[in-house]
Amino acid sequence: MDEFLVRALVGGIGVAIICGPLGCLVVWQRMSYFGAALSHAALLGIVLGLYFEINLYLSILLICIIVSCLMMLMNRYKDLSSDTAMGILAHASLALGILMLGLMPALRMDLMGYLFGDILSISWLDIVWIYIGGGLVMSILFWIWPPILSLIIQRDLALVDGIDENKIRLAFLVLLSFVVAISMQIVGILLIVSLLIIPAATARRFATSPEQMALFAMLIGTLAVVSGLVISLYWDTPTGPSIVAGASAIFMLATVFGGTRRLKNIP
Repeated sequence: MDEFLVRALVGGIGVAIICGPLGCLVVWQRMSYFGAALSHAALLGIVLGLYFEINLYLSILLICIIVSCLMMLMNRYKDLSSDTAMGILAHASLALGILMLGLMPALRMDLMGYLFGDILSISWLDIVWIYIGGGLVMSILFWIWPPILSLIIQRDLALVDGIDENKIRLAFLVLLSFVVAISMQIVGILLIVSLLIIPAATARRFATSPEQMALFAMLIGTLAVVSGLVISLYWDTPTGPSIVAGASAIFMLATVFGGTRRLKNIP
């Protein structure tokens, strides 16, 4: 197997493993649109990173964290619904990124590669970023898993038990921002949310516990990456969309043959 395919496979599997449990939390909290808002903000991070010649992972992470903090602040306004706030932040950051790109004629970038991913050009350094960052994400996620699950299942009881909702949700949003940053090259900023929610939604058909659903989401995401690479290799299609197409096909099969959802105590 050519080395670039090995790198693509190793990097894609790493991202799929990280996206599995985080995607479950996104699905349970009905935050799919927030993931889309972060992916739109990632374009602004890319433009700033290229202009100031800093690491793109860091610039995207910084912008996504800023957007997450703004989202938490905007949620305090009772007359502004959360989906409206997310829509404002998503499109404002996307428009600002495109405007800045237009105002910088000296800056040249392959916009299509960033929008839809270029997993075949991934380097070993990118893989190091994915696995070191992914290990950090999984460690923090293991720490916040019980309290955030309590907030999802029974929020009032969790607050009575002394769980700090703001801190837990901020930690989760930072982790989500990190995943958006490291997933950019795999499926692109427009398709990142697909890799988060489709494997998780598919896993819900078979899981009987939250932990089992997270594990199944990792396995389904890995299968989607492998199938997407195979599709791209044999039919010469864009790899990022091929991965999402593979995940979508698995979801359709699970919907038809998987029966009703078994996880009843999670929204």
